[in-house]
Amino acid sequence: MKDIVLATDFPDLPRAGRGKVRDIYDLGDALLIVTTDRISAFDVIMNEGIPGKGHVLTRISAHWFRIMEDIIPNHLISTEVGDFPAICHKYADVLEGRSMLVKKARPLPVECIVRGYLAGSGWKEYRETGSVCGIALPPGLVESDRLEEPIFTPSTKAELGDHDENIPFERMVELCGGETAEQARRATLDIYLKARKIADGRGIIIADTKFEFGILDNRLIIIDECLTPDSSRFWPRDGYLPGRSQPSFDKQFLRDYLETLDWNKQAPPPPLPDEVVRKTAEKYREALERLTS
Repeated sequence: MKDIVLATDFPDLPRAGRGKVRDIYDLGDALLIVTTDRISAFDVIMNEGIPGKGHVLTRISAHWFRIMEDIIPNHLISTEVGDFPAICHKYADVLEGRSMLVKKARPLPVECIVRGYLAGSGWKEYRETGSVCGIALPPGLVESDRLEEPIFTPSTKAELGDHDENIPFERMVELCGGETAEQARRATLDIYLKARKIADGRGIIIADTKFEFGILDNRLIIIDECLTPDSSRFWPRDGYLPGRSQPSFDKQFLRDYLETLDWNKQAPPPPLPDEVVRKTAEKYREALERLTS
């Protein structure tokens, strides 16, 4: 396993942005997205990285992008450093396995979230109001219940360190336009339903996930990442039992640990024990092996 990469700095590559996990460089006609080993929880970036995480996320995203091409095109050009512009080659030791050369697109100002099971903030809201993001659900549901039909619950994109805000679909129409909003909603649900069927055959329940879309040449495409343990809630199918929280193959393990601490969920983050880092890395690797083997 190569060293943990918490940040990249390539002096002769113009940096276009830095997110919670990804460093983005502007290569003119394309973007270079480098997936680091950073991990965030409750919108706070932890001080410790997760070994191998950047490689896992890159491989899983590339895998799903290919599978979903019959539903929607994506921004991926290549994950092979040899295909990148020559100026990148000197950084191959860092880029190999954790980077994507992608097409430039104009991102939509929303995140597209689909929920197929009642969990997390959705379960909390349902207990209080009987609805999730304003969508009324049948009475009597319990935690982790499978919803009869997946629901689409978009949110705003918060600045780094802030929290996303759930919005009604009507607000998404105002932000994106009616046709684009409807295309993104349909693509979100279609991708989820296809992925859920595939993952179920490999022993994983996809409880919920989120996507980002962009506009390229007046067409909607999927960008950023796709169905990773960072953007999704993955549960083992074996042992699934509604009425309680489920074990996971994603960073819910980290969130659960942080919930045991006296921490206000604001920066600075608490230190992570080696055991939590190790087990989180194991869960990410198992998700990769199950989904792509």
